[in-house]
Amino acid sequence: MSNQHFDVLIIGAGVSGIGMACHLKRECPGKSFAILERRQSLGGTWDLFRYPGIRSDSDMFTFGYNFRPWTGGKVLADGASIKNYVRETARENDVDRHIRYGLAVKTADWSGVDKCWKLTALNEVTGETEHYTATFMVGCTGYYNYDQGYKPDFPGESDFHGQIVHPQHWPEGLDYTGKKVVVIGSGATAITLVPTMAEQAAHVTMLQRSPTYLMPLPSTDKVTLALQKILSEKTAYRLTRARNISISRFLYRRSRKSPQFMRRLFLGIIKRQVGDTADMRHFTPDYNPWDQRLCVVKDGDLFRAMKAGKASIATDRIDRFTETGICLKSGEHLDADIIIPATGLDIQMLGGIHPTVDGQDVVMKDKVIYKNVMVEGVPNAGMIFGYTNISWTLKVDIAAEYLCRLMNLMDKRGYRTVVARDTENSRGDETILGSLNAGYINRAADRLPRQGTQGPWKSTQNYLEDVKILRFEPIEDGYLEFDGKRTHASTRESGGFLRPLRSALFGT
Repeated sequence: MSNQHFDVLIIGAGVSGIGMACHLKRECPGKSFAILERRQSLGGTWDLFRYPGIRSDSDMFTFGYNFRPWTGGKVLADGASIKNYVRETARENDVDRHIRYGLAVKTADWSGVDKCWKLTALNEVTGETEHYTATFMVGCTGYYNYDQGYKPDFPGESDFHGQIVHPQHWPEGLDYTGKKVVVIGSGATAITLVPTMAEQAAHVTMLQRSPTYLMPLPSTDKVTLALQKILSEKTAYRLTRARNISISRFLYRRSRKSPQFMRRLFLGIIKRQVGDTADMRHFTPDYNPWDQRLCVVKDGDLFRAMKAGKASIATDRIDRFTETGICLKSGEHLDADIIIPATGLDIQMLGGIHPTVDGQDVVMKDKVIYKNVMVEGVPNAGMIFGYTNISWTLKVDIAAEYLCRLMNLMDKRGYRTVVARDTENSRGDETILGSLNAGYINRAADRLPRQGTQGPWKSTQNYLEDVKILRFEPIEDGYLEFDGKRTHASTRESGGFLRPLRSALFGT
């Protein structure tokens, strides 16, 4: 098949890819682009996961794009609603017609001679290989393997006579009515699954090796509903978004600064939810708040299910699977008809693509990230990577805006190539995911790029700081090489502190 050329190729049609495409349409209207998506539908995560109760763990007023308000008072939206929101956003911004479905990108090589990316993609419907070239490539694939999640090899697993179902591959029409279910795990997936399945199952047990910090959150925001009655939709959205960003930042920063105080606060909240009769060892983590992500409990549904006797928590280690369930190290046996290993993700960068630069492999673990948007030493390429401490999409918006600014500057100056160079050996030990200590991150330490110890190589996970850097600071900062030369822009007026702050909170 003949080669197809675009100014920009976006890999992935999930939240990040659609967001990047919308910003490209709005801010670089003259550029040709295509979105290469392996699945047969857009939505990414929200198309892949189909387990009962699948929903956002971030509030939708910050998870929504800054240019398209999330309407209504629903705070935690279900997966179908989020996918529909992404679909409508793509349609309204006329980017849906640029998506090419069923294409699994297999290779991506930068040619220094031709000054472009050369990609091959397998059409999984026809079996044919398609060829693409692009001046700029943007990876919007998230950070986990869509083909398989992480699941340990449990002793005696083959002895179990019931069903074993991984949340990432939920079978359509699974009937768990009146069944005994054991969900292995204590993360967001388990916290969502347990109360949802408990509505129909005979009993659901959440089997955890160690507890997670939980935070009850109402699914409907009554304040926002009131604001929407007296203010315009856009104004109500901006005010709610600003409030929620501020609250999220406060909780995270306070947790890092005063971990013992926040630990007592979080555990006190849970104590009031579960009552005096509950065993708090099931809710008391052995790490500080935000060493791992907090898990949101929608409307306290998990606690209600436990009080009703429909769900319970077991904190123990697995000895082995048996014919009828799971035997724990303590000797207790959990009877089960269905076992669900909600044991985490398998980390994978760029959807499994292993990029090369002039035929040389790009080894991610040896690379450092520039402003959390570009990979050191990789020309004309961006990577949209959201936040882990607040809503993913907050970073999607400002990272996409930055890449559009970069491309527009290159057009204005007549530059053909741009590459970030770490000439000061800034590489640190922390990965791009920062200080989080979750199991899925630790397992992937040999696959993740690093962040640096200083300057634009250091990832702060600070939204306000990133807004200032990505939206207002000069592109030509001395760290980027354009056509092989470093350039410094003259200092530009950024509007002082208030403009970045106002822009960060209100999305303007």
